[in-house]
Amino acid sequence: MADDTSQSYANHARTDPAFHFVLIGLVLVSFIVSIVVFVRRPGLEHGLLILLTVVLFWNSFITRIYSLKVQDRVIRLEERLRLSMLLPEAIKPRIPELTVSQLVALRFASDAELPALAARALNEGLTNKQIKSSIQSWRADTFRV
Repeated sequence: MADDTSQSYANHARTDPAFHFVLIGLVLVSFIVSIVVFVRRPGLEHGLLILLTVVLFWNSFITRIYSLKVQDRVIRLEERLRLSMLLPEAIKPRIPELTVSQLVALRFASDAELPALAARALNEGLTNKQIKSSIQSWRADTFRV
């Protein structure tokens, strides 16, 4: 995904191999092994090992969620600034009405189609999926978490 033409609605979803496959895979394997060990040799230390793997998975999951929330806050700020520069004066006061989900979707719209799409999102209450599927000229976002 080096240039704007390589990303589209069909392929914009991001998978982080280090998180989704390596980390989660290792935690899952650890959890399964800890259950097997506990079943074969029940005891407090093996029960605590199960608890530790659950805590490790939970920590990994929460860390991912927090980073995505921070990313959404940055996108919200960035898109509100972008909208304030590109929208007609009549629509600018309505920028705060856009939801975070709508702003996250609007970041993929090119500058040329952003005003019309933002107005549609405000007037018709478009969902993020509807916004993304309406984009004709995709603006790639390759710096996501």
